[in-house]
Amino acid sequence: MVLLVPGFLYIAINKIASNQYLKLPIYGEKTLSGKMNRKMGREIPDTVYHQIRPVALYDSEGKASKFLQEDTVITVVHLFVAKDDGLSKTLLTSVQPVVERFRNIHKVKFYSISLNPEESREDLAYIQKSYARQYPDTWFIVRPDSAIFDYVQDNFLIDAHQNADGSYIFSNNYILIDTQRRIRGFYDINQYKEMERLEDEIKVQLVEEARNRPLKIEQK
Repeated sequence: MVLLVPGFLYIAINKIASNQYLKLPIYGEKTLSGKMNRKMGREIPDTVYHQIRPVALYDSEGKASKFLQEDTVITVVHLFVAKDDGLSKTLLTSVQPVVERFRNIHKVKFYSISLNPEESREDLAYIQKSYARQYPDTWFIVRPDSAIFDYVQDNFLIDAHQNADGSYIFSNNYILIDTQRRIRGFYDINQYKEMERLEDEIKVQLVEEARNRPLKIEQK
C-alpha cells in the first residue's frame, strides 16, 4: 500500500487535475484556426486572437519608436493631444504613478500617443519634459506621421476622431497589451480605483509571461 498509493495519486492528479492561476481575458475577435494543440495530454482547439498591428510612431526628436516591435515587452497605451488641457492632461497625470512603479522593470513600457500627426516637436518635447523626463527608457511620448483614427478603432478597439472645428474626441481608457500584441485590459480613467487595477494586472501579466516564457539557459 505504501508503494502503490503515491503512484496512484500521481497518475490521478496528472489525468484529472490541472493548475489554475489568475489569467487576464483576451479582448477582440477570436477565430479557430482549424488546428489542435496538445496540452497536458489534452487536445485543445487552436484559437487566433485579435492582434494589434505595429505602426510607425516618432518622438520629439523625430526618431522612430519601437512600438510593439519587441516580443518580450508588455505595453500600456493611451491617447492624448498636446494642447488639450482636459482629458489629455488627466490621462498623462494619472498614469505617472504607475510608470514610477514599473520604471526599473524593462519588460514594461508606456506609450502616450498623440492623435495629431502635425504635432510640433516643441509640443511633444514639452509633454516629455513635463511628465516623462524621469523615465526615458520606460515612458515614450510619440506621434504618428499621418492620421491614425481608423488604425486606433480597428486595432485598439476604442473611439477616436476629429471634429469639424479641429478638436479631437478620443477614449478615456488605458490599454494593456501583452507580448503577443493582444489586448488584455481596458482601464477607464473615470472609474474608481482603475489605476490600482491597472497596476495589479500588469503584475498578473508579468507572471503569465514568465510562465509562458521560461528563462533560456545559454548553451556554451
